Amino acid sequence: REPHGLAAAARTSSGFPALAMGATASGAALTTSDVDTTPYVVKTSPIPGQKPGTSGLRKKTKEFMRYPYLHNYVQSVFNTLKDLNVPVEGGTLVVSGDGRYWNDKAIQIIIKMAFANG
Repeated sequence: REPHGLAAAARTSSGFPALAMGATASGAALTTSDVDTTPYVVKTSPIPGQKPGTSGLRKKTKEFMRYPYLHNYVQSVFNTLKDLNVPVEGGTLVVSGDGRYWNDKAIQIIIKMAFANG
């Protein structure tokens, strides 16, 4: 499913992305006044060859890290769930990985996009 656009959210009042666990990079606790939770849309277009196979997207980490590769893929999943009327609003999203390089950053991107998608 091709993405219509990208959604992202949660920036601190200083403009830096908020971390999922409710703390800034310095470890200070965030309050609701510190975080702008207004989703915004970023226009995008399909990426050639970006379609899952039987084992998911089999790409090198560097390709996933290249913006907006991961964003496009994640948003296309959210778009498909919405288009198929899958009742996900208010549900639980489980995000995991094998713990290798860039996993922590990818999970943060996915959490923020899930928040922005409701």
